[in-house]
Amino acid sequence: MVNNKGLLIVISGPSAVGKGTICKELVKRGIDNLELSVSATTRRPRQGEIDGINYYFKEKEVFEKMIEREDFLEFARVYDNYYGTPKKNVMDKISNGKDVILEIDIQGAKQVKRNYEDGIFIFIMPPSFKELKSRIVKRGTETQKDMDKRMTCAFEEVQQAKYYDYIVVNDDLNSAVEKIYCIIKAEKCRLSRYHIDLSGFKEEL
Repeated sequence: MVNNKGLLIVISGPSAVGKGTICKELVKRGIDNLELSVSATTRRPRQGEIDGINYYFKEKEVFEKMIEREDFLEFARVYDNYYGTPKKNVMDKISNGKDVILEIDIQGAKQVKRNYEDGIFIFIMPPSFKELKSRIVKRGTETQKDMDKRMTCAFEEVQQAKYYDYIVVNDDLNSAVEKIYCIIKAEKCRLSRYHIDLSGFKEEL
């Protein structure tokens, strides 16, 4: 019996490794009915941002009540604002056969793993730290102090890759997207995702 349940795909990696670009490209290509998860946040909308498209914008009190009810797959407080992945939105899509991508940090991925063991966890790796540093420099937004901090964080994050199911090196965008596509196709064929009913097969032999 075919399992029509969708997949939860968690993608993490250091800053500037290209996670966002990869996720957008996967969705843009219409690969296997993929959708990007929309996070909730307590920060104010920026110009042009739309509720339910860019984020679900919540008041702090509402967000904290959602935490109490365990309504999030993962959440974190960043400075004065909360960010989190609403559980019901993701689970409803998966139940309806949609494959959902979560682009989140490593701490968030650990929370998801505790809350949803069937997730597929993919770590995006830079081809080298030299290349990663070059990508950050090209942004032109970092001071030397910020650069040093980002590189230290990146080194620490890469060491967490061992807790993921797959590693994809982003040395070329098309290649990285294709590898993730192959992972998704293979995961859809995993035996544990099927319920095999052999009743009636014997009579057909």
